[in-house]
Amino acid sequence: MQEILKEFLVEEALIVIPALLILGAIIKATPRVRDWTIPYILLALGVAFTVSLTGFNVDSIIQGVLVSGAAVFGNQLYKQAKDKDKDIA
Repeated sequence: MQEILKEFLVEEALIVIPALLILGAIIKATPRVRDWTIPYILLALGVAFTVSLTGFNVDSIIQGVLVSGAAVFGNQLYKQAKDKDKDIA
């Protein structure tokens, strides 16, 4: 998976992924934020962080979408692996 990330993401944007994972956990613990809004919030933050790191252009916006997707997808992979035994009845 590391090779895939390096192929599609610029190196400056890689730091945004763990930042989004941490922010996602903080937002999840916020009582008034609904779970379905968290990916949208992380998307906006990912684009904003990436644009601030690499400058405002189309590539930066695409990079922001990609790092946001990697963070949300990575979180879901972790959750599904952790909860896999609960699905077996």
